[in-house]
Amino acid sequence: MTSTTALPTTEWFPGDFFRIPVLAVLRGLSLTESVRLSERAWDAGVQHVEIPIQTADAVPVLKAVAEAAAGRGLVVGAGTVTNLEQLDAAEKVGVAFTVSPGFSPEIVAESVRRGIPHLPGVATATEILQARALGLRWVKVFPASILGPNWAKSMKGPYPDMNFIATGGVTALNAPDFLSSGVSVVGLSSSFADDAQLELVRGLIAASAASVLTGAGRK
Repeated sequence: MTSTTALPTTEWFPGDFFRIPVLAVLRGLSLTESVRLSERAWDAGVQHVEIPIQTADAVPVLKAVAEAAAGRGLVVGAGTVTNLEQLDAAEKVGVAFTVSPGFSPEIVAESVRRGIPHLPGVATATEILQARALGLRWVKVFPASILGPNWAKSMKGPYPDMNFIATGGVTALNAPDFLSSGVSVVGLSSSFADDAQLELVRGLIAASAASVLTGAGRK
């Protein structure tokens, strides 16, 4: 179970929690396929998998992936959390974080109370401002394919301390455009079922690791 100790938003996603610039988002798949693609993602170097739980039948899938992750010493997140009932379900599984397509102060407040880091979705400068006022520094750019890389780049101007995770229509093919425009992490889905795109995912992760090492060497 997740800790029920209140966790300030300023302490959510600390340090290198999202050190890998790729998040696997596996929506609407069978339990077996979700576990299989999660394994492919982890083998490629991905650290975190998100299983959306928009419907109740996705909760057993989340639990199965969480159990597979635990066997590797990893954690998972629950996506499409838009109400407190879904937050309850995610907490019972013991997820490390939750994700929403939109921004709900109520869910943020309840997540603080339960000690479960929450990643709300934003699509406007106003929503970023509201999230920031609650102490949030990580938000989900959604839908990224509609907003585009330039949106994220523009928002980094007035909000340089905000970290963006772009999901929704992002693939291994266009991920570099987002990562070079101020996005910290991209959420990929179908890429893990495609061998060619999976190689691109490995390349993104390797390039990120090399960049970190280069930066450390210059200090």
